[in-house]
Amino acid sequence: MPAKPGLQPLLHDGVVVLAAPTQAWGGRDGDISGGGVAGFYDGDRRILSELTLRVGGSPGEPIAAVTPAAAEAEFVGLLRLLDDDAADPRLRLVRRRTVAPGSLTERIALESTLSSEVTTTVAAAIATDLATMHDIKAGRASEDAPPPLHADGGALRWSGAGITAELRADGARATVTGPGAGEVRWTVTLPPKSTVEMKLTVTVTAPDAVVTAPPGTAEWQSARIAAGDVRLARWLRAALGDLAALRMSTRTRPDAAFLAAGAPWFFTLFGRDSIWAARLLLPFGTELARDTLQVLADLQGTVSDPATAEQPGKIMHELRAAPLEIPGEDVVLPPLYYGTVDATALWVCLLVDAWRWGLAEEDVEALLPALEAALGWLRDYGDSDGDGFLEYIDESGRGLANQGWKDSGDSVQWRDGRLAEGPIALCEVQGYAYEAAVGGAELLERFGRPGADDWRAWAARLKGRFAESFWVDDDRGRYPAIALDAGKRAVDSLTSNIGHLLGTGILEPADARTVAERLIAPDLASGYGLRTMSTDAAGYWPLSYHGGSVWAHDTAIAIMGLAREGFEDAAEQLAEGLLAAAEGFGYRMPELHSGDAAGVVGAPVPYPAACLPQAWSAAASVGVMATLLGLAPDRATGSLHARPLSSARRSGITVEGVRVAGRAFLVTTGGGDSAVVTALPGETTGPETRQR
Repeated sequence: MPAKPGLQPLLHDGVVVLAAPTQAWGGRDGDISGGGVAGFYDGDRRILSELTLRVGGSPGEPIAAVTPAAAEAEFVGLLRLLDDDAADPRLRLVRRRTVAPGSLTERIALESTLSSEVTTTVAAAIATDLATMHDIKAGRASEDAPPPLHADGGALRWSGAGITAELRADGARATVTGPGAGEVRWTVTLPPKSTVEMKLTVTVTAPDAVVTAPPGTAEWQSARIAAGDVRLARWLRAALGDLAALRMSTRTRPDAAFLAAGAPWFFTLFGRDSIWAARLLLPFGTELARDTLQVLADLQGTVSDPATAEQPGKIMHELRAAPLEIPGEDVVLPPLYYGTVDATALWVCLLVDAWRWGLAEEDVEALLPALEAALGWLRDYGDSDGDGFLEYIDESGRGLANQGWKDSGDSVQWRDGRLAEGPIALCEVQGYAYEAAVGGAELLERFGRPGADDWRAWAARLKGRFAESFWVDDDRGRYPAIALDAGKRAVDSLTSNIGHLLGTGILEPADARTVAERLIAPDLASGYGLRTMSTDAAGYWPLSYHGGSVWAHDTAIAIMGLAREGFEDAAEQLAEGLLAAAEGFGYRMPELHSGDAAGVVGAPVPYPAACLPQAWSAAASVGVMATLLGLAPDRATGSLHARPLSSARRSGITVEGVRVAGRAFLVTTGGGDSAVVTALPGETTGPETRQR
């Protein structure tokens, strides 16, 4: 049944191929059709709204659809209307779709084992609307007329909205069939027991796009993993491929790569998402972190502007080619929007962690002015009312009502389901700010810059205030509130936000233990990851975007924090949940999934509008791997330490390509309580070491 107009398209059944800034979404039969998200896109424009294939006038009968790589899909179908009467199928159609930045290629093969010749036609019909991604996400048709097509031999061409596109099909005859519609047709003779192949290619030129293809290749391309628990290895392999396909650059800094937040809706730079993804990927190198830091520093706020939420020192939220309207919410975001309360502190945390993993000192030093400006924002602008906490409120009246990572309108609730009123001070943001101030002070001191003692004192005051103001009680004891509201009251719903506090340093050891116990209790731990809201809350619903669903990155952050605080059993329990979820999703983890309990459902239930792939969800695999191995860099010596958790010691894990300061290592566990860390040939670190 077609979706009602005005609804966001569902994604869970789509087959996507991508190579940023290009992506294609279709069905399991190989056709791009049916409305919704179906299409071939470059940047935020849909180049093709339809691409359907007919052989002898028939679509065939689909029997298989596989995605061997992020940029590739293969579809297999039967052609029984052209076949003989034998029980076994003897004719089949194979479509191999690949995308590269700015192009889509479809290779079409008719394969026969018949003893007789087959003559037929192969027709590929297309349509284009050049609709914006914003309109498609809102479930509304483009108000613009489709662009006219022009046929020339085996080619179709069209242009509009600053885009020029061409479909070329050698050996075919191209015709225009209607407004914004065309066809390329081959007449094919298939000899006995043979294969005939055809190809069509769509290329796009979009000089006005704000994002573009990145330089080089991903630094994790050479990483290799094997594990006794095959779920970890398969998840990591799939995730690293998706992450490579999500790399992109801005037009203003084309030499620097960052990770797009996710396909299809967030195929651009997002401060928070790109930072967290780069941070999770640090065990495989610092290049992505360096580039992400530099791109965001280029866009760091310099003035106060309520319309864009820009402030001096602030790190941006998202970058788009045009304003983004969110229908039904009276929200219109400018192309460069700064409405995020956490990206600035997280930028500092990424810089500190990248330095610890070996980012070159000259790269760090070049970013110190941006570091000082970001720290200044925490003190001078992040705390808008002078109460000592970082909070947010939309001053424009058209921006995001919630500006933490849980940014949906109903994400900050009281336990009884009432929405909290802003300004809102989120608990995890205080943890990020504490960690940023302490880590920033370390860098300032290391590079001989003033202010380190002042920032340590600022952090100590924040920690004291947090302990006094954020704790609430229920019938099981105390826990941190999700936030303080406009009246400085602790909003008492129990949420996964508390997991982000672990490892930041803002919690005393006893309080960290309390948080750890809450995280693994069955009201938050679903068995497939950490629920965003406790099942005991009135607002809980397993398919609520931020009120009961499970986000892989959210759980991974909690897993890393638990291990850093010494709660290894709890970390392994949550890691097992994510591995079970990864297996249930064929190892391509979506942005989020349902919070239904693993003991009730036999497989994780999709959240049907979740992005796939999504950067921090894919990068969560690296966070889990690094935690299970207990990886820790030693910048001073350029070496790597490993203290594997019990499950890694039992099952055995081998990872090749972990990097510290540009040096590559092989880490192996299994067969005992220790890990073996070996510098790979050609590296300059010391001899093999055995660690536990």
